[in-house]
Amino acid sequence: MPSTRKIIHIDMDAFYASVEQRDNPELKGKPVAVGGSGKRGVVAAASYEARAFGVHSALSSIIAKRRCPDLIFVKPRFSVYKSTSLIIRSIFKEYTDLIEPLSLDEAYLDVTKNKKGIRIATEIARQIKSRIKEQTGLTASAGVSVNKFLAKIASDMDKPDGLFIIKPHQVEAFVDKLPIEKFFGVGKVTANKMQAMGIFTGKDLKRFPENMLVDKFGKVGRYFYQVARGIDERPVEPNRERKSIGAETTFAVDYDQLELLLEELDKLSIEVAGRLRRSEAAGRTITVKIKFSDFTQITRSKTTEDTVNSKKEIYDTSKELLSHAYVDGMKVRLLGVTISHFAEGHKPRRDDQLTIEL
Repeated sequence: MPSTRKIIHIDMDAFYASVEQRDNPELKGKPVAVGGSGKRGVVAAASYEARAFGVHSALSSIIAKRRCPDLIFVKPRFSVYKSTSLIIRSIFKEYTDLIEPLSLDEAYLDVTKNKKGIRIATEIARQIKSRIKEQTGLTASAGVSVNKFLAKIASDMDKPDGLFIIKPHQVEAFVDKLPIEKFFGVGKVTANKMQAMGIFTGKDLKRFPENMLVDKFGKVGRYFYQVARGIDERPVEPNRERKSIGAETTFAVDYDQLELLLEELDKLSIEVAGRLRRSEAAGRTITVKIKFSDFTQITRSKTTEDTVNSKKEIYDTSKELLSHAYVDGMKVRLLGVTISHFAEGHKPRRDDQLTIEL
């Protein structure tokens, strides 16, 4: 049975690129990529005009330019993004203290009990969107529902500048029709595995008993069993400390050469270093995850004496771990890099059928 909470998920629309278009009127209406344009460059964010050409975050800048010849590259200005994010956070705090930021540009809010005594969560979402537009000149999309799982999916349903509500009596029908690829936590590999089992929608997923999902997918199988029924009891957790920061990529085709994997590792190192920098964090343990074509998975870790957060440090250590674990010819579907074991002072925090009316 779904919970009785009122949860809003706010997601800024193409945040970094939108900030750049706001601050430079010449970029408005044009395809913009935030990131490096060089040979080793990677797209950190893309405007909606660029996304129409298939440009997205973590894409190689060379491929991005190939897909969109008129693409304009802009160097990231993280200090501006962070200061803008703080303005947005202050707006959230006018309504509730139960705020769980996921990054600079998105957060969960629990408004079951809110500071303004507003009964309808949808009205709170409308006000927040309006205040963000007034104070920052940017648009946000909001999802409103009874839990975090549904609110996050809802915020992505009507982008940009969207407001989508999944009411309590709509939960079962909505989840039943939801494509499995839309479920949070289901990537390409998991989606392929589910589809091989005949699981294409939430209704299909709901047919499987919990023990079978755990057997097929591990501990996350319990989560899949719950959310297929619209259940997600995770609370909104302000100030929750993150235990790791990382990034991973699933390849469109299996990679079977170390040279190709090292190129992807370089991109992942750039992405992880950027996330550490934005979180003002540094860690001592670097972990490389490798998932093979047969879905078996290994991890290799190394703990250093000093904390690391630069791209070079991450790449050098990750390269060493990968080179020792991989033999040319082995087919790899997924590669990931994670930093953990944060030092004190360098720990990232996430703060920085019911009749509920939503």
